[in-house]
Amino acid sequence: MAVEYDLVVIGGSTAGIYAAVTAARLQARVALVEPQPQQKNWLEAGLIHGNTFAQQFGVPWETGELGEQRDLKPASTTYDHTHQQVASIQFAQAWEWASEVVSTLEEQHSPAVLASLGVDVIAGEGEFCRRPHLAFVVKNRHLRARAYLIATGSRQAVTDIEGLQTTGYLTPRDIWQQPHCENLPSNCVVIGGNAVGTELAQALARLGATVTLVVRGSHILPLEDPEAAHLVQAQLEAEGVCVLTQTEVTQVKSIEGKKWVLAGNKAIEADEIMVAAGQQPNLEALNLEGVGVKWNRRGIQVNKKLQTTNPRIYACGDVIGGYQFPHIANYEARIALKNALFLPVFKVNYRGIPWAIFSNPILTRVGLTEAQARRRYGKEILVLRQYFKTVGKALLLGETTGLCKIIVRGNGEILGATIVGPEADELIHAIALAIRQKLKVGAIADLPHISPTLSEITHQAAAEWHHQRLSSNTRLKDLLEGFFNLRRSWCS
Repeated sequence: MAVEYDLVVIGGSTAGIYAAVTAARLQARVALVEPQPQQKNWLEAGLIHGNTFAQQFGVPWETGELGEQRDLKPASTTYDHTHQQVASIQFAQAWEWASEVVSTLEEQHSPAVLASLGVDVIAGEGEFCRRPHLAFVVKNRHLRARAYLIATGSRQAVTDIEGLQTTGYLTPRDIWQQPHCENLPSNCVVIGGNAVGTELAQALARLGATVTLVVRGSHILPLEDPEAAHLVQAQLEAEGVCVLTQTEVTQVKSIEGKKWVLAGNKAIEADEIMVAAGQQPNLEALNLEGVGVKWNRRGIQVNKKLQTTNPRIYACGDVIGGYQFPHIANYEARIALKNALFLPVFKVNYRGIPWAIFSNPILTRVGLTEAQARRRYGKEILVLRQYFKTVGKALLLGETTGLCKIIVRGNGEILGATIVGPEADELIHAIALAIRQKLKVGAIADLPHISPTLSEITHQAAAEWHHQRLSSNTRLKDLLEGFFNLRRSWCS
């Protein structure tokens, strides 16, 4: 019996939609199963709303010369074209504007648009079945395909903090939806110092809320370079966010209509509690066990070809428990798609893929951190560092907080880089491309960069490689000194 589709994509995440559209453009017959049409996973929705709020509706703080923080109070209500921020905007108005942005983006992937591109959109929830043939069943309809791709996204993980469930809390997805969006809580506690928690805390603070960010580790963003993470944390604290590090929330209570959070030895009163401490994949209802797909609470088990333990079923994005960024999920979808539609010979390669944390300043990274590189290569590595305060364009913009840090081996091989500062999400790509194409750091150092531009910081950092190699090579320095002494004597 012939199969009905070349590919059935399960899940309406951005990666799922991308895979379905790409397959259709390759002339494959594809179905997209969406439990809730146009419902993106919560990480993507929160990312769009959070960036819209922070970048367009944040309170502009008064700054001193060359961007140094001066007073922690709102500046005038005039429009600042440099920072593109507007003061005194009501939360409800900000939410409405952000929702229009999200709606415009989502409309590009509406069921009608997808259908016009050749995607068979099927609304409803379903599960896999093995008999009489492998299929995905939606509303008693058996969708038979040569291959299947699971891209159902993730949701906020359930926490076991005592009293939290009964007291009530919001997730990053909840905060941007009605009715929670109608009024900004004046006093918020955010639990979790990961990327989502950091972005959320800063966005709420810039909208006028009093925010306490509770972090288990010694600083926020524990997976990133500590030097860069501390810069972001300092900015949050300068904007009024109270960051409690090495602190764990042990209990939540409701007393006389107020929520109280016991964090370490502190009792914090809050109008609302935001939990951003982890995610779990949307997999329980798919009957994966019934078709031989192994998975656990962290995600589906896949190989480097993104095949599950059932070779006809692939998975990508949050459901495999790896990097939780939309652009990486799309990359995984592209690899899985080529394997599913053609021959399963393509493998994922995460080397050289950058990512960004959209705090302010923005923090981006590609490859290894300094600590990771030292564990792997020991004393062989060199750390190339440059600060934005030395870059002319940053001085002109008044945005001098941040640095570029490139980690290389002695032969110039780039192992990783971290940039924190203005336009870091744009600047990181040049280094990522060099890593991806196996170019040495000298290629960046030797490329003349336009001046004044922010990209000069990567050029200046890369140029440090030449300086460090020379300073550590005593024999070469002696040889050069002797050469120039001899040449000067010839001219006397």
